[in-house]
Amino acid sequence: MSARDTLTDALYGLGWSTVKKLPEPVAARLGNTVADLAWKQRGKGVRRLESNYARVVPDATPERLAELSRAGMRSYLRYWMESFRLPAWSAERVKSGFDPKDVHFLTDGLASGKGVILALPHLANWDLAGAWVTTELGVPFTTVAERLKPETLYDRFVAYRAGLGMEVLPHNGGSAFGALARRLRDGGLVCLVADRDLSASGVEVQFFGDTARVPAGPALLAQQTGALLLPVTLWYDDSPVMRGRVHPPIEVPQSGSRAEKTSVMTQALADAFASGIADHPEDWHMLQRLWLKDLDPAKGGGPAPSDPAKGTP
Repeated sequence: MSARDTLTDALYGLGWSTVKKLPEPVAARLGNTVADLAWKQRGKGVRRLESNYARVVPDATPERLAELSRAGMRSYLRYWMESFRLPAWSAERVKSGFDPKDVHFLTDGLASGKGVILALPHLANWDLAGAWVTTELGVPFTTVAERLKPETLYDRFVAYRAGLGMEVLPHNGGSAFGALARRLRDGGLVCLVADRDLSASGVEVQFFGDTARVPAGPALLAQQTGALLLPVTLWYDDSPVMRGRVHPPIEVPQSGSRAEKTSVMTQALADAFASGIADHPEDWHMLQRLWLKDLDPAKGGGPAPSDPAKGTP
């Protein structure tokens, strides 16, 4: 393992071992301090976040974009402070920490026995939402995680999420898809963060006026298993409680080829994500390139250097 990988792993380990012991107000202040320092340095991740916000809020002035990126970094660090502390939260703290609307779409879907797919963008704290599902609803679920380097860091994330009641599968294509499909056919719950494609099989969608590529998996799983596909959006307000909404099911089209159905469903999913992101852009933690023009010079963007600092998997 390289020195950089060793340092990365050690820093995450320090977060989980130390931050979780801090009083909540102290952790919140620490998060804001770190966020403001990172924002003032204007590294690649901050500049990319601001560039992405410029697509979400196209009429924003430079001053407004700067405000958004600062708020976005504070939201991002709130996610990290909460995530480092989640393993130490009581069941009551988890239950009171999330207030979602329209949960009946989820509970009714599970009661039907058909299986449910929850698909989320990188908004607010998806780990807290997952912990709430396993704690408040008492429903375990399966998710996937991107393979991280070093491997020890990936193992930390798997152990962390398993400790919150999640079954975590590595993001490795066909075998993960097959396992998810089996869980759904058994009437289970699958949760997927689905606003950034990690494979070569993503679906092109119109997203804030331009073309982006997002995963096909949620739509394909719904078609193959008959499970309900429910978009979920999350946001923070000025309270310690995260808010959220379960959107109505995305139906499988009655006609068309598999690819055509997948395209229609994935666009509907992207539209639901966009509605939540537009309402709370500062809570969208997309510190990476997303739109094709930013990813590929042939699509009209400039040179494509290495990705900036990654968001959480």
